[in-house]
Amino acid sequence: MKTIKTYIFLFTAFFLLGSCDKDFVEINTNPYAVNEVDPGLLFANSQRLAHIGGWAGEHTIVQHFVNAYNSGATLGFNFNADIDGISNPQWDASYPDALKNLGQAVVLLGEDGAQSNLLSMIRIWKAQIFMGLVDHYGDVPYFNAGKAVTDGIFYPEYDDDAAIYDDLYTEITAALAALNPSGDFVSADLFYGTNGSVPSGDASTQVAKWKKLGNSLLLRLGMRYSKVNASLAESIVSEAVAGGVMTANADNAYLTYDGSLYSNGGNASLRNFSYFNYAAEPLVDQLKSTNDPRGKYIVASYDEPAAITDGVPDTVLANQFGVPVGVLSGTIAADIAMTTYRGPKGGGLNYSQMNIYSVASPVAPRVFVTYAQTSLLLAEAAAMGWISGSAQDFYEDGIAADMQWYSQYPNSEVTTSEIATYLSQPGVAFDAANALELINTQYWVVNISNGSEAFANFRRSGFPTLSRNDFDDSLLANGGDGFVRRMSYPDRESSANEANYSAAAAAMGGDVLTSRVFWDKP
Repeated sequence: MKTIKTYIFLFTAFFLLGSCDKDFVEINTNPYAVNEVDPGLLFANSQRLAHIGGWAGEHTIVQHFVNAYNSGATLGFNFNADIDGISNPQWDASYPDALKNLGQAVVLLGEDGAQSNLLSMIRIWKAQIFMGLVDHYGDVPYFNAGKAVTDGIFYPEYDDDAAIYDDLYTEITAALAALNPSGDFVSADLFYGTNGSVPSGDASTQVAKWKKLGNSLLLRLGMRYSKVNASLAESIVSEAVAGGVMTANADNAYLTYDGSLYSNGGNASLRNFSYFNYAAEPLVDQLKSTNDPRGKYIVASYDEPAAITDGVPDTVLANQFGVPVGVLSGTIAADIAMTTYRGPKGGGLNYSQMNIYSVASPVAPRVFVTYAQTSLLLAEAAAMGWISGSAQDFYEDGIAADMQWYSQYPNSEVTTSEIATYLSQPGVAFDAANALELINTQYWVVNISNGSEAFANFRRSGFPTLSRNDFDDSLLANGGDGFVRRMSYPDRESSANEANYSAAAAAMGGDVLTSRVFWDKP
């Protein structure tokens, strides 16, 4: 009897399980869930997430910008302080966000080659992101980065920065060679896709744009070698030029914002607690001394520095004054008689701030690679004799292109006559004897919207000639020259990836602000 009861029980159980399994997948599938991801959208998100510097970070190091307040959370590079949160943005925007998106997109694309153009764009854009990581930190995880899911590598080693650059050259050149004008059109591409500057479905034009972008990045990469390996720099630069770099502002790689759903977050932050945020003295002095027509769109003075959204800004260049670098707000505010400094004003300081209605507007575009940058790099290459063409023509074309680009900023326009007048100004007019200083000083101004590139090129070229921040002597230790030469790794790396972090720090000469990336030759 026990055996019969057991069979009956088992039969009933199997019957019920079979009944429960019927239509199980259909019944238990959420019809609204996202079950497939478009790799093109992952690529677009990586474009959106890429970091190009921040006001408190790279722009402060190169003396575009100053936060003169030492109030705990506002302590930063203006006081030569190594603050984790200010050094982290490039890392945080890359590894957990942009690079993860690109890695997943590559996995989804597989090996069938149906979307070879998208894959090539991903490789070029990934190279741009890793270039920024190396430029900021030196040795970083590269060859085994992003392989936690596919290969179980949760704690990747840090790779030598020069070796990474070698591979970035290979990645960019291989991706450029694989781009196919008869291949797939990537509609999701935020630069040159359906919502970018290319008509939908026009793969040929889109590929032509990406070839210019890729070669312009290759030019940038080649110029990084200018002091550490001039012959290699010349070779890569010549290859980039032969491949075809950007030739007009229509080639620029940038993102736009509508001010409602999307805004330029770095600029939007300037409106909050505005009394902290000021233009730096070297930038304002450069704009004033050369009567720069871009100046009124870059800096402005406000009746209430603590509430700059109230009232109408004064943009007359003669009325602008930048905050001295490395000076405490308390020291400035205490000088009511203005014997040394300009004293207080409206709950803040009596100095110029960024123009939040133009270059620093929440709807101002974010620029990654531009014709103006490219032309100025070509000017330097021509001055070095690495490429044919007139260094002066490249130089003047780069300045003119940047000024013409200002029409993309709200409430801004530089006229043709203003450009012509500016190019003849003392301190601007081309002089072959001072070509490198002139070219790279203009590169510094051009990159007012790209702090990462301003930071990299200042270290590479040594221009503009800036006085060191002498708030203290901390940046003279460890063989330093008084300037921040790199950003430090995130603090969490010293515990989460301790062994690899320690090895990288030792290889770099210490995880300190005075260590140098491989191409930053004294």
